[in-house]
Amino acid sequence: FGIGRGQMPMLAAAVAMGGNVRVGLEDNIYLDRGVLATNAQLVTRAREIIERMGGRLVTPQQARNKLKLRGADG
Repeated sequence: FGIGRGQMPMLAAAVAMGGNVRVGLEDNIYLDRGVLATNAQLVTRAREIIERMGGRLVTPQQARNKLKLRGADG
């Protein structure tokens, strides 16, 4: 995972290596230098990076199912 200004570059590296990612204000509060972010803005930025790299997003429910977490279908 990446914290602070390293969050999006680490996200891109993880995607490039076939990994899974998540973002949130608990790891980074800035969208750009000196610009405070909302969680929605961080998710949008991450989505743009992932999609440009040819990755795909999953829903929270799909992630629960994949990881066999409580609340998973089935």
